[in-house]
Amino acid sequence: MTFEYPQRVAIAQLPTPIRDARKLSSELGVELSFKRDDLTGSTLTGNKVRKLEFLLAEAVAGGANVVVTCGGEQSNHCRATAIAAAELGIKSLLLLRTENPSDPPATRANILLDKLVGAQIQWVSRAEYQKRAEIFAQVGEQLRTAGQKPYLIPEGGSNALGAWGYVRCVDELAGQIGSEPLTVVYAAGSGGTGAGLILGAKLLNLPWRIVGFNVCDDEAYFVRAIGEIVESAMNRWKLPIRFERSEVEIVDGYVGAGYAKSSVAELETIRDVARAEGLVLDPVYTGKAFHGLRNELNRNRDRFGSRIVFLHTGGVFGLFPKADELAPIL
Repeated sequence: MTFEYPQRVAIAQLPTPIRDARKLSSELGVELSFKRDDLTGSTLTGNKVRKLEFLLAEAVAGGANVVVTCGGEQSNHCRATAIAAAELGIKSLLLLRTENPSDPPATRANILLDKLVGAQIQWVSRAEYQKRAEIFAQVGEQLRTAGQKPYLIPEGGSNALGAWGYVRCVDELAGQIGSEPLTVVYAAGSGGTGAGLILGAKLLNLPWRIVGFNVCDDEAYFVRAIGEIVESAMNRWKLPIRFERSEVEIVDGYVGAGYAKSSVAELETIRDVARAEGLVLDPVYTGKAFHGLRNELNRNRDRFGSRIVFLHTGGVFGLFPKADELAPIL
């Protein structure tokens, strides 16, 4: 199927490599590989960079001089956005969710990187964050009134344009390993990565199964969120594919204590993978998702077929705030 990609800016280090996981493959009884999207750059690491290539191209084309986005206090997406914006000579404003905005968290890990590149941070409570669309509109209007030209990027860069980053990833992956049947497993946090993977598999007519492990919310939320992004992309670019929301496959039940909150078992999985393969997962996304995958395969090694590619979407900086929790199991 022929199609054209939207305009992009080349800020990611691509292609990212494929890493066979021999010890884990033997343990789990499948042929397991990792797509190393944690290696998209030095400070611009993780899956968000692929999305930002398309989103920031639109921002630059529209003459934006400040980008506004949102996420949790240790958001990988916000950190990547702030660094990429600085690289392009654009200011950034980050709306970061925290427990107590009047007593914000320490300047460490992703927050440290945000501040290093000059991002302006506006702390918001969990209750306020539920109304982030309203806050976005208010901030955008304030900036325009002040003579700025803002470009608003949704949480995780998860919209129809950002999803093209993972269409391109599927294209890249097929070129690396071929088009034989396999299952791609990813961590579902805001929906854009899953939507792009589904779109890519359909546009390239690949016999691939796309499976997400949600790290927040629930299955119904992600079926709706991913479905909306896929449908929006189909409508905006008149993509000649068929799609039903029932095709969105989410394995629920591994959110654990909540978004960005870790159980001992999840942290032990991160430790075990690091010691078995020298691969470092993160506690918010890939650690939870791989913990879920490992548990599911221990119950039924045939559940996802014999060939699995786990999409390592990065987030290593999120480990540093977990040092005290990790120490007892190391």
